[in-house]
Amino acid sequence: MATHIKPLILHTHATGPNPIKIAIALEALGIPFTVKCWDFSDDPEIGVKGTAFLQINENGRVPALEDPNTGIISWESGACMNYVRRVYDTANKIGPCGSSGQDLVDFEKWEYFLLTTLGPMTGQVNWFRRCHPRKDEDALQRYTAQTYRCYDVLESQLQKSEGMSVIPGRVSAVDYHFEPWVREHSFAGLSLDTYPMIHKWLALMHAREEVQEAYYKIQAGTAK
Repeated sequence: MATHIKPLILHTHATGPNPIKIAIALEALGIPFTVKCWDFSDDPEIGVKGTAFLQINENGRVPALEDPNTGIISWESGACMNYVRRVYDTANKIGPCGSSGQDLVDFEKWEYFLLTTLGPMTGQVNWFRRCHPRKDEDALQRYTAQTYRCYDVLESQLQKSEGMSVIPGRVSAVDYHFEPWVREHSFAGLSLDTYPMIHKWLALMHAREEVQEAYYKIQAGTAK
């Protein structure tokens, strides 16, 4: 990436998977970025529900991504990822593996499967296991079962590449979407014991340089 690129600003917080996926993509493309950390409060200066952040993202969630090179602000991890790909991935390093209509649809359907199903189901497991003020076993069991159903789908897909990538051919932004959510399976109280392809894929993702660098920068940027 050219050295004249001004660093993008990635808005994040100390925990949570969604900002990580954007950091991984930025690392993979060699795009400079800085990390700005917010907390979950409505503090007007440092909270995601406060005045300052709501001017960046009126939904009060991270990630948000500011690009001083274009003046564009994006939020929602799917929108941030696709912005990064459109503007900076001119060589298609992390996009669809081919140029056919089916290649594009395959990329989008797995991206949306994570964004609309596996991610939200895992988030609900986390909520009802760790955050809900009253114990609700029915809700926890429902969302646990749904997350495992998503793991079944992902396991079957990964068999096509022998655990190398979600879409056969190469690691792409789709893998970056999935990695932070699947990584936190143990935090959610879930097991990968019956998912050998997911286990293999996750280990391979952990070893990738862009993944390691992204986690390091997020953790360093959010340290207090």
